[in-house]
Amino acid sequence: MRHGRKTIKLQRRQDHRDSLLSNLVCSLIEHKQIKTTVAKAKAIRPFADRMVTLGKRGDLHARRTAIRYLHSKDSVKELFNTVAPAASHRQGGYTRIIKLGQRPTDSAPMAFIEWVDCVTVEPAKVPSTPDTVTLSAEPAAAKPTKTAQAKEKAVEAEPAAE
Repeated sequence: MRHGRKTIKLQRRQDHRDSLLSNLVCSLIEHKQIKTTVAKAKAIRPFADRMVTLGKRGDLHARRTAIRYLHSKDSVKELFNTVAPAASHRQGGYTRIIKLGQRPTDSAPMAFIEWVDCVTVEPAKVPSTPDTVTLSAEPAAAKPTKTAQAKEKAVEAEPAAE
């Protein structure tokens, strides 16, 4: 029986699983939101919450413990400077899992995992067609349309006819 065996194994050896969880948490700290399978998202949730708890403590020993788990000084710096202060008022539950559906290639259930308190910045939409791209420095509203140009020509032609 598996009493007291809560570890989600993800069909990997322990060293590979530890590296995977560490890398996923580093990516979560860096990007604030990552897309992964539901099983991996559920596996990194307690690991990420433990790292935020270390960040909230903020002392040197907590920083060294986080470096020992994450193996990335840049991620630890980001964790202690931005992620942990944003979650300082919360007692737990620092992450949110949003289920997305199945991946088209192998039908694996996918999910977003993100920080609850960090604001995610969505990238600006890039126009896909060349018709909508304006190459000049002037705003698009400043250029008259063809119908406006035709009306101006008609108004100019009327006084000349009288």
